[in-house]
Amino acid sequence: MAYDVVVIGSGPGGYVCAIKAAQLGLQTAIVEKWPTLGGTCLNIGCIPSKALLHASDIFHEAGHSHKTLGVDVGTPKLDLKAMMAHKDATVKSNVDGVSFLMKKNKIDVKRGTGSVLSEGKVAVTGDDGKVEEIETRNIVIATGSDVAGIPGVDVEFDEKVIVSSEGALSLAKVPGKMIVVGGGVIGLELGSVWARLGAEVTVVEYLDTILGGMDSDVARQFQKMLAKQGLAFKLGAKVTAVQKAGKGGKVTFEPVKGGDAETLNADVVLVATGRKPYTEGLGLEKAGVVLDDRGRVEINEHWQTSVTGVWAVGDVVKGPMLAHKAEDEGMAVAERIAGQAGHVNYGVIPSVVYTEPEVASVGKTEDELKAEGADYVVGKFPFSANGRARAMLATDGFVKMLADKATDRVLGVHIVGKGAGDLIHECAVLMEFGGSSEDLARTCHAHPTMSEAVREAALATSTGKPLHM
Repeated sequence: MAYDVVVIGSGPGGYVCAIKAAQLGLQTAIVEKWPTLGGTCLNIGCIPSKALLHASDIFHEAGHSHKTLGVDVGTPKLDLKAMMAHKDATVKSNVDGVSFLMKKNKIDVKRGTGSVLSEGKVAVTGDDGKVEEIETRNIVIATGSDVAGIPGVDVEFDEKVIVSSEGALSLAKVPGKMIVVGGGVIGLELGSVWARLGAEVTVVEYLDTILGGMDSDVARQFQKMLAKQGLAFKLGAKVTAVQKAGKGGKVTFEPVKGGDAETLNADVVLVATGRKPYTEGLGLEKAGVVLDDRGRVEINEHWQTSVTGVWAVGDVVKGPMLAHKAEDEGMAVAERIAGQAGHVNYGVIPSVVYTEPEVASVGKTEDELKAEGADYVVGKFPFSANGRARAMLATDGFVKMLADKATDRVLGVHIVGKGAGDLIHECAVLMEFGGSSEDLARTCHAHPTMSEAVREAALATSTGKPLHM
């Protein structure tokens, strides 16, 4: 039987593409080499990390803010085994959910390692070495990404002392000291988990700022917040070695601008320096699929590769390595294959750091607008002036809105504060429809809510005069 679509990889980009294709009436199969569906995101990434972030935040709140709220539970006791069980149960629920969706949508699941043989042919190699060849009109590469390591530095992961993001999700005990190499989203999220549970965490980052690429105003404020929580930072530091040292590990680094090297010891070293596209073993070169100079699958504006009928989405192609970006691309490709006009607006893809408080961003940063020479207006509003935030002891942070000076069209919004990941979406919808800050400012918001701070930032942007400041 020839399929209409065969998707290689069952992460967010792959399984969403398969579901959408099936919903559009296309005969669809999906290939996955892991025992469970869902890819990195559901198994060893987004979902388990959020389970631990939430659980560790509850633990931290119980020991710090509950008494202020009149809830005296005494000194909380950590049951790490139970916390990990919650994480594992959350993962199982999600991956089982994806399996159910495959059955519901009549998508054939092919177990094994997928590779592209040629236009219209996919090979699936099982654990037993047997190879099944599948004929299909369209192939979608959605194989995601893998741990990048540190360029020029040999790092041997044992996932106990020298760990990647995967190992950091399954530590057997809370480390006394942890070094996090990389001040990006993954490093800060997982570092904050273990800091809340009692670890002494030091973040070593090559750049002079954490969260490189995010609005620098937000990054500076966020670093101060994390420092108050006990995280230490070594910025502008080039790591030259990550090694085992006795029962623990050590990290050697030197100032990027020059100077003496420094070595720090810790019980656990987490290397969180980003991810790289996963294209190994796919047979892409032999099949004629072109990769770019960064190892990503090269695509045109419609996610088509250099081979007719072969498409690619998600972390394996250009753009931010975000699960929701992959999902949008997966849906768009399915629509393209079905003869529809699939589209992704890359200018309105939110990004969230799920620490406490959260950081959320959509659209242009002020740094980018300055570099472009754009004429823009800034409006800010702090959560310290928001009634609901005060009631929740969540007054840290602010909302920052950027709009075109001539048209008032919103160009970007950046939020650091409790629930920022949920608050950002009304801004994304506004921007998707080309809305202005005045549009949002004139939209009634329920009182008292954290969302009122977003409206106040819009008032500050459109009129220069927020109401509650």
